[in-house]
Amino acid sequence: MSHIGDLRASSRQALIDNGFIADVPPAVQAEIAKMTDNPGSLANGASDLRKLPWSSIDNDSSRDLDQVEVAEHVSGDIRVRIAIADVDALVPRGSETDKLASANSTSVYTGIATYPMLPERLSTDLTSLREGVDREAVIIEFVAASDGTIASSSIYLGQVHNYAKLAYGSVGAWLDGRAVLPPAGTKLIQDQIRLQESVAQSLRALRAKCGALDLETIEAQSIVHSDESVSIELVEKTRASHLIEDFMIAANVAMAEFLDKHQSPSIRRIVRTPERWNRIVELAAGLGETLPAVPDSAALEAFLAKRRKVDPDHFADLSLSVVKLIGPGEYALHVQGGADAGHFGLATHDYTHSTAPNRRFADLVTQRLVKAVLTGKPSPYSNDELDAIARHCTEREDAARKVERQVRKVAAAVSMADHVGESFDAIVTGVNKNGTFVRLIHPPVEGRVTQGEHGLDVGEKTRVRLLSTDPVRGYVDFAASQ
Repeated sequence: MSHIGDLRASSRQALIDNGFIADVPPAVQAEIAKMTDNPGSLANGASDLRKLPWSSIDNDSSRDLDQVEVAEHVSGDIRVRIAIADVDALVPRGSETDKLASANSTSVYTGIATYPMLPERLSTDLTSLREGVDREAVIIEFVAASDGTIASSSIYLGQVHNYAKLAYGSVGAWLDGRAVLPPAGTKLIQDQIRLQESVAQSLRALRAKCGALDLETIEAQSIVHSDESVSIELVEKTRASHLIEDFMIAANVAMAEFLDKHQSPSIRRIVRTPERWNRIVELAAGLGETLPAVPDSAALEAFLAKRRKVDPDHFADLSLSVVKLIGPGEYALHVQGGADAGHFGLATHDYTHSTAPNRRFADLVTQRLVKAVLTGKPSPYSNDELDAIARHCTEREDAARKVERQVRKVAAAVSMADHVGESFDAIVTGVNKNGTFVRLIHPPVEGRVTQGEHGLDVGEKTRVRLLSTDPVRGYVDFAASQ
């Protein structure tokens, strides 16, 4: 396998093998063909917010824009408004498009190809908060004090206009003083971003005090170059990506609290207490630190904050180990007064997913729940239906990770084919019944240790030699140094 076309075919097959619908059904195509690019009227008491200086920050290549942001000073505090694309306005429950979205439940990003949850005419156009157009939105508003505490929050419907489509890389470089913003970044937008970042930093600092984990995970992605060669590269977070992450967390907490206040059932995002906490304790001990015997997010955050200062060059590796040991999140039904597992990483019991209805079905369901509250209608879903949706979304999210991992493995096997016999520094990322897995420090390729793996555990640094690659199956096999 050497041509990019083969990799795209491989990624599509991985999608199908994991139960995703790869092609848009004719009934959905017919439904979308009848849709028009019309933001609609200001119905149901929606606010006209189109004159506010909204902007979006996302990946350079993103066109499925789910949210835009704006901030302003109010009596010593800062009011933040986050507008979420009203996808439900064009994708009502029970429609053919809704059935497709429900089945797949999530967009899948492989680096080689993107498979959107909603067909492209919707996700990148009609339901996207793209630059220069008016759009209907669900507005999540909160007022933040200088110490990051939320004085008040509210949710309502509105219309918005995105005046500047910006990207994480360029905004992050600009905030660091290393670049200028593109033409869309006018003086007004620049002032906006600086104000937004000041709020985001306060929100982040307060979360850290409450025990939220400030991890520095660096994602490895398949990159297709202009000559159609493929490599595996790290995509590091910037100050801009932290800004949006902080706003999304605040918005999702506000949404969960709003639904609970109005006695609406919801789908919560939970991260359970780590089952392998003992291994996290061992990692800390190996660095001369002590963690309590029982899981404690505040103690873990204090340890991480110290390690970030003491050894910033290796903090991303430590973060990766902790993330792997904590495990992935999941969706779960929540009813008022119910006992939830909470979100260990964010140190909160009130967290939902609501900010990406173009990309995640759970977010679209949450949007329908909140719109029902805002318009005085009963919940569009029963508790049993929400429970089934939560379990299906979790399963599909797991499947999406498998697809992305499989495609990344195939791309890695292709890119490493000429390096058999060479040795690399690596970190152990997984030890389970399927084997022992490592990620190279550079390039950030993942593979399985098939020789000398005994005794290795998550978080350990090791030296490995590349034994073989199999691009067809996506195998990259290593031998650990003795």
